[in-house]
Amino acid sequence: MRFFSQSRRVFQKALFVALVALLPWQALASAKPEAMATRLDAVISRAIEQQRIVGAVVMVARNGHIIYNKAFGLADKEARVPMSDDALFRLASMTKPIVSAAALALVDKGKLSLDDPVTRWLPEFAPRLADGKPATITVRQLLTHTAGLSYGFLEPSDGPLAKAKVSDGLDRPGITLEENLRRLSGVPLNYAPGTGWKYSLAIDVLGAVVAHAGNGTLPEVVARLITRPLGMKDTTFVVRQPDRLTTPYIHDKDESHRMGDPEVMPFGASGIRYQPSRATDKDAYPSGGAGMSGTTADYMKFLEAVRQDGGKILKPETVRAMTSNQIGDIAPDLAGPGWGWGFGAAVLLDPQKSGFPCAPGTWSWGGVYGTSFFMDRASKLSIVVMTNTTPDGMAGELPVDIAKAVYGK
Repeated sequence: MRFFSQSRRVFQKALFVALVALLPWQALASAKPEAMATRLDAVISRAIEQQRIVGAVVMVARNGHIIYNKAFGLADKEARVPMSDDALFRLASMTKPIVSAAALALVDKGKLSLDDPVTRWLPEFAPRLADGKPATITVRQLLTHTAGLSYGFLEPSDGPLAKAKVSDGLDRPGITLEENLRRLSGVPLNYAPGTGWKYSLAIDVLGAVVAHAGNGTLPEVVARLITRPLGMKDTTFVVRQPDRLTTPYIHDKDESHRMGDPEVMPFGASGIRYQPSRATDKDAYPSGGAGMSGTTADYMKFLEAVRQDGGKILKPETVRAMTSNQIGDIAPDLAGPGWGWGFGAAVLLDPQKSGFPCAPGTWSWGGVYGTSFFMDRASKLSIVVMTNTTPDGMAGELPVDIAKAVYGK
């Protein structure tokens, strides 16, 4: 989830220009890794010098081979701890593709159906329309953010989500997932399921479905189906080695300050409420939309499995569906023209309309702690950018410059 701009127009431009360079994607085949590395070094070092980010780890893979992997800056500015390439980062919404993949793995195994009503697995989760009429939400609609749900930070501070004290999965509300979903179920839907798109808590609801269908807790099922088969040993819902966890920072004006615990970052109608200590809290409920932490190398393993038609985790036809548009003509408003939505992330449909000349089918998203990724199957390219600074690591100039450096623009 890459959400730091004060208007939709600015957000759309920053979010997806950050993912791809302004150079035709076909040119990747002739790009030289040495020249790319020089450009990337300069881009990231400049961002640190300008205090737009505190530290970063960036990894690039082409055709299954790591061609760039480097750590920059500091993991903790006050303690002067240097960044290391095995540092742990809070993934925030980069959790969503992983949990979505777990749901699809259950579909592959015949334990879950995309068209199952959510009430089959969560009988008490039955939010109604604004006029009080009942509505049926399916697993497919959770995966595509077409269920009619929303996020609290996108709604007014005195709106129904706030009044119900629904957590967005980034704070420490001191409640269970079941209680949070009970509160969410009492909030009217924004629209009839399947008729619109809104970025939302849908993947938190999906996480509860995955737990029930997978006969375990969400962390257990995700480990069994995704992280363990791929060897993602450091990607978890609760950080096991806190000394490797990077300190989060917020870039504001001309400097970056250490993120408070809690701290509200202004955005949209009511702002995003952070509590970084959630990452090490074993009592915090597992948020399917924002709750995991992990390393750059681990996330690259996941992206490469997706790029290579599912690897050990999904059937080829399933992973192709995951990275294809699943919402028809509905426009995902946070993505902008030319983009659609698959299962877990945005999908490029029309480079000309979008203004981003990467390959159609590029699959991408990011997280509000300052991370981003994109997977361009046509160019056999995967890129993971992990920083400990938001918004610049997610939607500022840095991802744009990184993309340009990779593509040679």
